[in-house]
Order: sequence, then C-alpha cells, then structure tokens
Amino acid sequence: MKKHKILMMVGSLLLLLLFAFPLWNITLEAPQYPTPLGMDIYINKFEDMHPHDIKNINLMNHYVGMKYIPETIPEFKIFPVVIAVMVILGVFIGLKANYKWYLIWFILMLVLGIAGMYDFYLWEYNYGHDLDPKAIMKFTNPDGSIMGFQPPLFGSKDILNFKAHSYPRLGAYGMFFGMFLTFIAYLLGKKEAKKVKSN
Repeated sequence: MKKHKILMMVGSLLLLLLFAFPLWNITLEAPQYPTPLGMDIYINKFEDMHPHDIKNINLMNHYVGMKYIPETIPEFKIFPVVIAVMVILGVFIGLKANYKWYLIWFILMLVLGIAGMYDFYLWEYNYGHDLDPKAIMKFTNPDGSIMGFQPPLFGSKDILNFKAHSYPRLGAYGMFFGMFLTFIAYLLGKKEAKKVKSN
C-alpha cells in the first residue's frame, strides 16, 4: 500500500484517542487549596482531576452566583458521533479515494475543530458571566460593572485570588498530530501524482 494512503488512515485513526483520553483540562490554583482543583474535559464527559474536584468547584462557584458544572451537556452526545464519522470517513478515503480527498477531509476536520473551540468559548463565557443576581457574594470591576469569572480558553488567567489554567491534553494532541499526518499524506499524494504525470 502506498505511503500516503497509510498516513491518511493512521492520521484518521489517531482521532480515536479522544475516546480514551481527555481533550482539555482546566485547573484552578489558590493559596487555600494546597492541591489545585481541576477537571478534565473529554468529548463525552467532565471528570475530576482529583476526587471531588468538580463538587468543590461547584460549591465555591455557588457563592458568586455561577451555575453548577453539569454532569452532561448536549455536545457530549454530538461530539462522539462526529469523531466516529470522521474516523470512518478518513479510513475509507485512505483506502479508496484520490489524494485530493485528503485535503477535503483535513479542511472539514479543521472547520469542525474551530466550531468546537468556539462552542467551548461560548460555554465558558456563559458559565463565567451568567451569574445569579441573588448570589451571596458580589464582585465588581473598577468601572462598577459586575465581574465575570470566565476561565481562559487557552493559557492562564488571574480570577480574584485564583489562577486558572486551560490547556489541551493527550486527546487533543492526538487529534492535532492525526490532522498533521493527513495533511502530509495529501502533500505526498500530490507529489506522487505529479511524478506519475511527468513520466
């Protein structure tokens, strides 16, 4: 089997890591918590980084009027199906299709990834800004507006006496590397097609 076809299939199959490993992680550090609080975000669930972390985050956030982190969100039903379809489609393209379809798969996956990140941003924004007006504690910005508690989409951010960190995890790295391999497969397929054409 040609190298570009193998790379296309391997790249697609690497997306399966998303079913076993977390996609993202949010960690909260503060002086009152010697062990940071955190949660891993999978494509189908939230999970404690340490036992009872999400429960403790919810209890803490309740005081400033933030909603509880739910056990599930609608996206957890959609994401696994989308990833499974993309894996099957990628393997099929690797086996049967012209190399030009590799680029179509890559672009489609890129669009889906950007849409997923935007959806995650909106969830974080709503989570950090849609506060209960009857909350026990209220904090305001210097201009008098209500302070938001949105964690960063990527990177670190100070929120009161907490430092919030938001970074990809193994599932995301597997997806990024898989997409990279599919793009390399496209370049190799294109190079081979030019070579055949010139002979």
